[in-house]
Amino acid sequence: MAENASAQNASVVLENLAKLQPDLEALYKDVHSHPELSMQENRTARIAAEMLRQAGYEVTTGVGKTGVVGLLRNGDGPTVMLRADMDALPIAENTGLSYASKVSTADAEGNTVPVGHMCGHDMHVTWLVGAATLLSQKREAWNGTLLAVFQPGEETAQGAQAMIDDGLLKRFPQPDVVLGQHVMVGPSGSVAGSAGPITSAADSLQIRLFGRGAHGSMPQASIDPVVMAASVVLRLQTIVSREVAATDAAVVTVGVLQAGTKENVIPDEALIKLNVRTFDAGVRKHVLAAIERIVNAEAQASGAPRKPEITPLDRYPLNVNDETASNRIAAAFRSYFSPERVKHTGPAPASEDFGCFGTAWQVPSVFWFVGGNDPQAYAKAKAAGKLNDLPVNHSPKFAPVLHPTLETGVEALVVGALAWLARD
Repeated sequence: MAENASAQNASVVLENLAKLQPDLEALYKDVHSHPELSMQENRTARIAAEMLRQAGYEVTTGVGKTGVVGLLRNGDGPTVMLRADMDALPIAENTGLSYASKVSTADAEGNTVPVGHMCGHDMHVTWLVGAATLLSQKREAWNGTLLAVFQPGEETAQGAQAMIDDGLLKRFPQPDVVLGQHVMVGPSGSVAGSAGPITSAADSLQIRLFGRGAHGSMPQASIDPVVMAASVVLRLQTIVSREVAATDAAVVTVGVLQAGTKENVIPDEALIKLNVRTFDAGVRKHVLAAIERIVNAEAQASGAPRKPEITPLDRYPLNVNDETASNRIAAAFRSYFSPERVKHTGPAPASEDFGCFGTAWQVPSVFWFVGGNDPQAYAKAKAAGKLNDLPVNHSPKFAPVLHPTLETGVEALVVGALAWLARD
């Protein structure tokens, strides 16, 4: 298919985007102000399902608990799956937006936590609603079948597999390609991607260290798990700096360190939760083995009465973009967007369960990024060497600028889908 034909068809499909924009902005603000935790996305799922029904899709709800699948058949041709994740995070929003979240709810353990869309999944939902609606309105511009998938539980690595386990592969047509995107730090209006690894594998672990409690004034009677935990945390930092080659990449982050209830009581236990990001199976295996070695060695050096307990919490697979499909997407983007808006990027240390769909179906998948920062603010921060000062995903201050982020994401999904579906 000629690239210019694809771009022409995309322009036809996107003719109504400006007219739809006010409704999409209202949808985004509504979803943003009503965030829901992973596997609890009931309200968001209802909204997505209703939007798809209004656009003429066959809609199936409750796939993998709260997942929604919209199916639109439009004659003979390829099948394309477009995916958006719906869940928010247990983070108190601090953006100052007029539509900021004030929601608190019970998490999976029954604890009351604040909830905020601090990763951008509200934008992802809006993008897919917009793209699905516009593609339905202009069916004369394309042939084939469209699967619009609203996925729960990305933040806990549950949702994609839950949908697969609930019969996704048997209940719906197999796609020829699976496409997805994520809002990230970058100039709004830009799209960025590359073939090969695009997001890292991730492993989260919980470590319980066992000591012997005592009065704070009598440390000789204790085996102090606080000191043990501190030693573990410091030694873990040497894995990347001393055991991973400079040509490889890995991240080891301790996000939780808990012990004790009072300043003059040495506790019995300490708890560590950590996260590992890698881009290579061999590096991943080595890093996980090093963590286990260090944890056990520090416990033994401290004279711990019991071996530590190391419990896996969740795991994200390495997300690899198919080369042929990625090149097709890149050509479609270059044909539609101006050259300065299409950027090449290396793999990001963030992680995604998006790749589970392509792997399960054994079809190509492509995942790319859409910038969410005010272009002038981004350029100024870059010139000053202060890009790290910009709020990133999962920050309480993360808030993509609405325009043109909203429009760009809709455009990218439409252009990407039409790289397969557009009529010659």
